[in-house]
Amino acid sequence: MAANIYLSSEEREMLESARIGIAGAGGLGSNCAMHLVRAGVKHLTVVDFDVVNESNLNRQFFFRDQIGMKKVEALKTNLLRIEPDADIRIVDAKLDVSSTREVFADCSVVVEAFDAVDAKAMIVGTLVGTGKKLVTASGLAGWGRSNAIRLRRMGANVIAIGDGETAVGADAAPVSPRVGIAAAMEANAVVALLLGKET
Repeated sequence: MAANIYLSSEEREMLESARIGIAGAGGLGSNCAMHLVRAGVKHLTVVDFDVVNESNLNRQFFFRDQIGMKKVEALKTNLLRIEPDADIRIVDAKLDVSSTREVFADCSVVVEAFDAVDAKAMIVGTLVGTGKKLVTASGLAGWGRSNAIRLRRMGANVIAIGDGETAVGADAAPVSPRVGIAAAMEANAVVALLLGKET
């Protein structure tokens, strides 16, 4: 992959040897996965149970000819077009406490990329005590206020991305620019964690 020419062999090994879990393959998860693969991450476990629909195309890493496909299958196809040697493990399921622990057991970092608040809380509550690194997001809907989306440390193993307040609603739609910023910041946090550069 061309991006790897900017990394040392040690940095490439750090990225290529890690397995990253992504809970959700929507606006956050699909774009975060794309950034991670472009950055040099080769092993992903992506979990989602939804299908691609037309309303997803304004912010998610899918294409019109993939409407109706399972998101995890469509995302795997798209990621392998970037890096054919990537190991993309997909799980077509809705996560609960038990399956979350099992599915992400061998992941060094897990990205929470859900829309629903209860699903976000379940992932964080399930993994926060395991010692596993977790990158989560909250508050990324609407337009503008790009600088309000920031990284916050929440304890030793949790990084939160977002403005912490702007939820999807009548006055704040989920649109590509802000969702994309948050997804890129999640990926950036993961890469920094893997390379030991996130303090």
